Amino acid sequence: MAKILHERMTVDEREEFVVLLIGMRINRWWKVHKWLPVAWSMRRMVRQLGAMPGDTGYLGGEYRSVGNPIVFVQYWRSYDRLEAYAANRELAHQPMWGWFFKAIALKGDVGIYHEAYRIAPGNYESVYLNMPPFGLGRIFDLVPAARGMKTSRGRMDKLRDAPQPAEQPAPEIA
Repeated sequence: MAKILHERMTVDEREEFVVLLIGMRINRWWKVHKWLPVAWSMRRMVRQLGAMPGDTGYLGGEYRSVGNPIVFVQYWRSYDRLEAYAANRELAHQPMWGWFFKAIALKGDVGIYHEAYRIAPGNYESVYLNMPPFGLGRIFDLVPAARGMKTSRGRMDKLRDAPQPAEQPAPEIA
């Protein structure tokens, strides 16, 4: 069990990052032969990302719902790196997407979705109290929500006013 932090904590990330909500919805539960392979392929992609060496840009993720739809939240260093992973034919995403589109997509038995958000400093804030590291706090360093970061506005403004590092080009994912 993760250690609960009893201090008010926040994330102080000064670089842009991407939040990707991705998942599936089972529209016809009785068609297990349709939705179970989709669920397995999603799990395979997540495992592949977690096991990949080097800097793919994938920072981590976690399931956020049990039930229907299934939601997996992923965090990426940049949109360019997320896009490079998705387009790489040697990794699980491209073959699985092609299979899904040909075999299942137009039948309506299973729905899939994703929403991607580029998050710049000053466009998010967070606070955690009596929580183990969670969400952004599992991905980035947690710092005390003190001094200028005691309030939501203070956290938002501090991040907005911070100097921004230059975007680095996305590496090729092998």
